[in-house]
Amino acid sequence: MRSRKNKQPETYHAPKWLRGGHAQTIFPFLSQIFGVRGYDRQTIDTPDGDIIHLDWLKKKPLSPLVVLLHGLEGNSNSHYARALMTNVERLGWNGCVVHFRGCSGSPNHLPRAYHSGDSDELEWLIPKIKQLAEGPIFIAGFSLGGNVLLNWLGKAQYEEARCITAAASISAPYDLTAAGNRLSTGFNRVYGNHFLRTLKIKAIQKIQTHHLTLSVKSIRECATLKDFDNNFTAPVHGFYNVDDYWSRASSKPFLPTIDKPTLILHAENDPFLPGGELTELVETNNKINLNLTATGGHVGYMRGPFPGNLAWLPNQITDYFKDFL
Repeated sequence: MRSRKNKQPETYHAPKWLRGGHAQTIFPFLSQIFGVRGYDRQTIDTPDGDIIHLDWLKKKPLSPLVVLLHGLEGNSNSHYARALMTNVERLGWNGCVVHFRGCSGSPNHLPRAYHSGDSDELEWLIPKIKQLAEGPIFIAGFSLGGNVLLNWLGKAQYEEARCITAAASISAPYDLTAAGNRLSTGFNRVYGNHFLRTLKIKAIQKIQTHHLTLSVKSIRECATLKDFDNNFTAPVHGFYNVDDYWSRASSKPFLPTIDKPTLILHAENDPFLPGGELTELVETNNKINLNLTATGGHVGYMRGPFPGNLAWLPNQITDYFKDFL
């Protein structure tokens, strides 16, 4: 097993035809990724009487397993999930996409949904997945999933993190207050509005189905993610308000205490949250390999001539994992 702490990460350069953080975020999202031939879906019962769904590539005995944690309102069909699972399949590895509650296309059973600090979920789920794996386990978290992952790896109360071999976090909003405020202003509200379309529908369904003492009118009137988190995410998941939620769910305070080999990949022009302060946050942690790129957008990293391809990002992730085999 080799360590990549002192290994120079590969530099990313955005193609000349794709300029700016917004374009580098939106164009990859709109890309069509082919290659994954289909998933086998597994339903897992949760300790609190709910269900979540896992989508598996066809299993291969004794091969490494890459577990993917998606971003806000993502799923196994998200562009980054298809790109990484295509690469995993090509390598002959096993792949599993974890759907946070209510994100698989089917509603979960309980009033609760999921949130950016939902690291308790990993503490019971990853050991269950480990029972189904015969090789080493790697985890890759994207955006919200990356923040959940970093929380789990960095908080002292989580002991099951020891069962994985290495991890990768891509474009994680490690400071939710800064990211949430950015997504509530200017052009960035385009992203917030995109998420709100489905978040509002799901929230209203939960309020009506479970007779929650929350206002449907208030949910419908949410104009920003901050409004939504204050009116739904925070109260449903035990937080006092949006400020309490964003403060307690941010992974930023726990980056120095991560003790598993972890790749953090982030772009300085990420519209959700530029990663400039990451260098100082992780400089004393020799378990973290930081690849802070000047360009790339938010979970973007497209390369090549027009219309481009998304091979660079999954290659960085699996190349990092290969060093621990």
